[in-house]
Amino acid sequence: MFGKVGSKDAEELLTVSQAAVFMGVSSNTIRNWDRSGKLKAVRHPMNKYRLYNRKQLEAVLRKLR
Repeated sequence: MFGKVGSKDAEELLTVSQAAVFMGVSSNTIRNWDRSGKLKAVRHPMNKYRLYNRKQLEAVLRKLR
């Protein structure tokens, strides 16, 4: 999985498409939530892809329910 080398959270980071599947929404929804501040992405250090922490996504799911 993506993440900084040596980061214990590396296993918990999901790409936009993985986060979309996890949340049951489209990739565009994930990007919109990122822009609006509902989600906070970290950026992969080499390719600058957005990555989302699984625990953060779980917390958002709990709020939506």
